[in-house]
Amino acid sequence: MIRLRDIAYVRSGVADLDKAVDFATRIVGLELAESSEPGVAHLRADHRHHCLAFVEGQSGVIASGFEVDDDAALAVAETELERSGHHVRRGSREEARSRRVRSFIAFDDPFGNRLELVSQQETVTRPVQFGRTAGIQEFGHVCLDAPDVHDAYRFWSSTFNARVSDWIGDAACLMRIDPVHHKLAVFQGAEPGMCHMNFQVNSIDDVFRNWHYLVDNGVEIIQGPGRHPQSTAIFLYFRGPEDFTYEYSFGVQRIVDEAGWRPRTFDPSERGSIDMWLGPTRRTTTQPQLSQPTPAPTKTGT
Repeated sequence: MIRLRDIAYVRSGVADLDKAVDFATRIVGLELAESSEPGVAHLRADHRHHCLAFVEGQSGVIASGFEVDDDAALAVAETELERSGHHVRRGSREEARSRRVRSFIAFDDPFGNRLELVSQQETVTRPVQFGRTAGIQEFGHVCLDAPDVHDAYRFWSSTFNARVSDWIGDAACLMRIDPVHHKLAVFQGAEPGMCHMNFQVNSIDDVFRNWHYLVDNGVEIIQGPGRHPQSTAIFLYFRGPEDFTYEYSFGVQRIVDEAGWRPRTFDPSERGSIDMWLGPTRRTTTQPQLSQPTPAPTKTGT
């Protein structure tokens, strides 16, 4: 079993790089990190060099990155994935530099989502220079789509150290890789893609201040403010350019009694199962997964 240490980043293709960056900095509040790489913009929210990278080109999610312990763990993961039938590509030095990691491998999950496992993601000690005061604390979680969330859970739990925290019927599986209620969620969707990227904020006040700011700036609110009964988090989903959905949330539960936790199942048709405050709910907009050529595996970049 491959041990995931943490989530690392989302890499997204955008047709209009300037518009995507403007929204991420001026509206979401992320910092645009310095970079000399043409056509790529790195956005920062916490100790990571970046948690979101926009790549100029075709619109759609390119990959979701997860960190493993070190290069030795990455090599073991590469072998395990290949033995289980996955086509694994090891990234080049130039690709690793763009991701600000030492090494990485790329492969597709059984549903077509491109995943990247990385070692030694760069840490920056300088305080984040946020684009605006949104109260962002950290990159919180990523949510992917798959046709069957139970099949998705079988993949994540058998291949990685992911444990189910809660089910929302057949609509969603919320999974943890550390004490946080979920760092990864899989929603039911016909095609692969990323249905949202989450940022934790410092307080409930930040959620509501951000709500007013978004409304005042004409941003489409998808859902919230509300409170999820699964993680207890107070949430706000909103739509950015090119169908990229962002979420602010505060107060996510931590599961400290690992042995004593029992996953619960919530009926998505039951009022209050998504929002305890009984607000209107609807499915977030998914940014589709870009199909990518799969070249022969290489051993460069080690």
